[in-house]
Amino acid sequence: MTKRDDAALFGNRFLTMPAPSETFPEEGMAATDAMRLLDVDLAMEGDPQRNLATFVTTWMEPEAQRIIAENLHRNFIDHAEYPISAEIEQRCVRMLADLFNAPGKTTGCRTQGSSEAIMLGALSLKWKWRERRQAAHLSVDRPNLIFGGDVHVVWEKFCRYFDVEPRIVPLAEGKYTIGPEDVEPHLDGNTIGVVAVLGTTFTGHKDDIVGIDKLLRDVRKERDLDIPIHVDGASGAFVWPFLYPDSKWDFRLEQVRSINVSGHKYGLVYPGIGWLVFREESDLPKDLVFHENYLGKTDATFTLNFSTGASMVLAQYYNFVRLGRQGYTYVMKMLQENAHVLADNLRSSGRFEVIGSDLEQLPLVAFRLVGEHAYDESDVAWQLSAERGWMVPAYTLPPNAERVKIMRALVKETLSREQIDRLSQDISDACRTLDDKGATHGSERAQVKRGTGY
Repeated sequence: MTKRDDAALFGNRFLTMPAPSETFPEEGMAATDAMRLLDVDLAMEGDPQRNLATFVTTWMEPEAQRIIAENLHRNFIDHAEYPISAEIEQRCVRMLADLFNAPGKTTGCRTQGSSEAIMLGALSLKWKWRERRQAAHLSVDRPNLIFGGDVHVVWEKFCRYFDVEPRIVPLAEGKYTIGPEDVEPHLDGNTIGVVAVLGTTFTGHKDDIVGIDKLLRDVRKERDLDIPIHVDGASGAFVWPFLYPDSKWDFRLEQVRSINVSGHKYGLVYPGIGWLVFREESDLPKDLVFHENYLGKTDATFTLNFSTGASMVLAQYYNFVRLGRQGYTYVMKMLQENAHVLADNLRSSGRFEVIGSDLEQLPLVAFRLVGEHAYDESDVAWQLSAERGWMVPAYTLPPNAERVKIMRALVKETLSREQIDRLSQDISDACRTLDDKGATHGSERAQVKRGTGY
């Protein structure tokens, strides 16, 4: 075999040499070898189509994939050279403002997932609180932010990074969201805002946003404290408008001043893209907007990140114009229907309790074992992964509900009815295996996992 023939064989030198991992390689390798080296490594990872733990989108149409691939080189922040990309971002912001029932002209931006959107939204709450306090000649020391134990960990990160006291409302067994009665004792003049979750990571439900809004309107009237709500709609703000259009959680409520949503979750775009939308332009403090001109023209920026690809913004716009309200409604109802079938299958097995499926909920199934077993949910999750490759997380809920351990299965576009039935059977088979062999984790117990994918 000639050297040229040898070069065409699968693998070549990376099959008999360690992959570069500690030091920068002195020499490169052929493009095909580099590609295959990565392919072989990635083949050891889980199958994204069987990852029912992640909220993040794992499939897009070929046309959307083409748009992404053809625009990976486009730097979104360079508005002077790429003004159409900037305009498409603002089209998306305006469409989201309409979807969230903003009362008039508003503003917002794309972000790197909901983590950046939350940081920016929370900074806006802090700056607007400081403006109000300074105008009243009051101290701006010791700001605090109120949220429940059902939030994503990024809210605690914000408080630590930006010196804000977190006032966290603990959960309880059987109570996995918060309402006005939980918020009221924590309110005072130093409260910069209240965070309400639309579609929690843990069980997929929403906080009582209507009740919290009424409480804050009463507080504004009776105590002259104007405390806004930020809705963390990372998962739910692309679900509720289509599954529960009459449910009020958005800008129809007076105290809701800002909303974040992840385009890469139920916005149906690959990671990572998030959005922040304000009720009115005045809700974005001017001091948080920077102006620069070194890219060719004076431009305003309101982000923590700077250079980033335009492709996911374009992919989000593709979905908006491709699906519209009718298409998104169809997709969400399809997901909800399959989630209901999975819930019914688990319930009818007699092994599981399904949590809160009679309430407004994301297209997911949260469930836990019932009765006495020599194993727990972590064992079921491990056995399910070992036998069939399904990734279904098991975790304990936040304080003071940490005695409750549950499993959660996200239902996505790629999870067909046939696969729902297969998953149901695989869960039952995993339990039967554990009936025979007992626990796989001994005394170990899963730790609290704040959600992934922001």
